[in-house]
Amino acid sequence: MIECVLFDLDGTIVDTNELIISSFMYALKQNALTPLSREQMIPHMGTTLQQQMRVFSGLEDVSILEKSYRSYNNEHHDELIRSFPHVNETLEELSRRGVKMGIVTTKIRPTTIKALEMFDLLKYMDTIVTVTDVTEPKPHPEPVLTAVHNLGVDPRKTLMVGDSVVDIQSAKAAGVHVAAVSWSLKGEEMLRKYEPDYIIHDMRDIYGIVEQGTNES
Repeated sequence: MIECVLFDLDGTIVDTNELIISSFMYALKQNALTPLSREQMIPHMGTTLQQQMRVFSGLEDVSILEKSYRSYNNEHHDELIRSFPHVNETLEELSRRGVKMGIVTTKIRPTTIKALEMFDLLKYMDTIVTVTDVTEPKPHPEPVLTAVHNLGVDPRKTLMVGDSVVDIQSAKAAGVHVAAVSWSLKGEEMLRKYEPDYIIHDMRDIYGIVEQGTNES
């Protein structure tokens, strides 16, 4: 039985995809750098902001780009962020069943809290591990292991749910089960290459995983 479910944030339980892509495009344009298409950006989403900026710009020092990104991101946050179907009802049901829950994200804490509060999801989270809470971000196991430690749960009874390759890699390295979401911008085919334990097509699919622990899809 799964006793704990950890969630990535962006692209998993909150639809920040357009906000993130628009913020990157703005930062590149604002600093007179070569623009990139959505298709060029999407494969790198899920890694840290600094890692993505270095890839997108070819620069080592991306502090100016980060400032532009965060300025646009904060200004347009509420306008561009959306919810995904059945997230709130799923988390409510998991909470009712006594399942512990947490967030494991490469975002910074202020924007993580802001997104969770906007959709009334913060109340479900027993721990929140952000990029500033760890030394090594995903795909390293440290973020997932930190959440497991904070909650005092067994990794073998823990499920990580995410939309990116780094979520799968971090979960596997930490020894927890992992479910990839089919609504990821990366595409289900790409995620399957990294062999998650489950692919879910609806957030409510988590119920079956929690109950059985063996319902691979």
